[in-house]
Amino acid sequence: MSAKVLVCRCEDVTLDEVEEALAGGQRDIESVKRYTGLGTGWCQGKQCVNACARIIAAHTGAVPAAPITPRPPLHPIPLGALAAMGGDDDA
Repeated sequence: MSAKVLVCRCEDVTLDEVEEALAGGQRDIESVKRYTGLGTGWCQGKQCVNACARIIAAHTGAVPAAPITPRPPLHPIPLGALAAMGGDDDA
């Protein structure tokens, strides 16, 4: 039994899955993301994009040129709405 090495903890994407994507012809972070779901969890790739780039570089010899396409929060909130919320006066 081999150990499960996670590359993307949010979406439970393993090293084996990333390597399978590379073997299938994916050569950049965006393609690996679309193939595996890497970088689509809560952190939006902040924790796993660097690891994915290093894996791609190790397998292809080329440093990936651009990171994944960032996604905004599900429901953007205007700053005015946050400011109007106020805070706890007890603090």
